[in-house]
Amino acid sequence: MCFDRDILPQINKLTADCFKSVWGKIDPFKRVNTFEVFGLDFMLTEDFKVILIEVNTNPSLALSSPLLARIIPGMLDNTLRLVLDPIFPPPENF
Repeated sequence: MCFDRDILPQINKLTADCFKSVWGKIDPFKRVNTFEVFGLDFMLTEDFKVILIEVNTNPSLALSSPLLARIIPGMLDNTLRLVLDPIFPPPENF
């Protein structure tokens, strides 16, 4: 079993299908320069099938465990880079 080969493609497909299903309802006013962070919860079955349990529009960002303390700051940093860097490019050699 390989996470990148067997699990991640399932997560990516479920995530894409989820957002395709509500594309017209997310930001119906098509506001410019806005973003939202969603939290997707998945479950893995005994035979390594990925199941989407829920999508949170207001996910907790509490650093309540060592794993979350490692993951959440990086997720927020990457999110802000994706959202802000195209609008406010960082200085050269940053």
